[in-house]
Amino acid sequence: MYERHFGFREPPFSLTPDTAFFINQQSHKAALNTMLLALHHSEGFIKIVGEVGTGKTLLCRILLSRLGRDYVSAYIPNPWLNPEELKAFVASEIGAKTNSHMPAHELMSAIYRRLMQLNRNGQRVILLVDEAQAMPRETLECLRLLSNLETEKRKLLQIILVGQPELDKILNRNDLRQLKQRIVFAENLQPIKGKAITRYVRHRLVQAGCMDNQFFSNAALRLLSKGSGGIPRLLNILAHKSLLCAYGKGRKRINLWHVAAAIMDTHESHWLARVYAWNFRLASKAWS
Repeated sequence: MYERHFGFREPPFSLTPDTAFFINQQSHKAALNTMLLALHHSEGFIKIVGEVGTGKTLLCRILLSRLGRDYVSAYIPNPWLNPEELKAFVASEIGAKTNSHMPAHELMSAIYRRLMQLNRNGQRVILLVDEAQAMPRETLECLRLLSNLETEKRKLLQIILVGQPELDKILNRNDLRQLKQRIVFAENLQPIKGKAITRYVRHRLVQAGCMDNQFFSNAALRLLSKGSGGIPRLLNILAHKSLLCAYGKGRKRINLWHVAAAIMDTHESHWLARVYAWNFRLASKAWS
């Protein structure tokens, strides 16, 4: 829409997770390093928790892009599966020989045989579950049973659970304590803070083809920080709406007024920033 006006190659603040726009913020860097380290040492369950909009799905895609040829991965973006659907999905992803009429115990045996074959070939198998807080309790228990498949020295299937904070509440249930005990590593994704927000915004602009360090004024960046609370998805929404506002007025740079307009148009923005934006726009009208 506004790419030609601003000279972008592509929209810099798209909500679609794109690994080209990934910037290694501190908590994301820690989570990624933890996952890679745990996978290397064939540890048990790994848990990554983050609020809505903190970049969990993007982190999943970054991890998958970092895995070498010695890894076989199965990625579940929508975990609302029953136990049999989960086992059928895993079997299909790892190339196990199965059929639709196979009894449950034979399906598990087929998965085990394929995992053993991959292990003999020097390959590790990763099951990555996104939005894990939505997985039914019975399916979580099935995950635990799948994690029992192992040799004398290593797990045949390593499982990463990525989800919202509700995942911790679910795992605290008494009937899931066996699963919780198997979580070897855990990380929490944090909002972006301080100067890291400026780096985040400018990184995305550069990736989109903009080399102007003053494209967003310093005041605009500070208000973006307050309005988004450092949540990447909300930051992208507010920045995108700021661009739309400037484009509509024929401006080439983003100032405080454009961000204030974006905040007033976004219910999810921080209430203090909304109050500031409202007062700012009132004052602007009074001055004009």
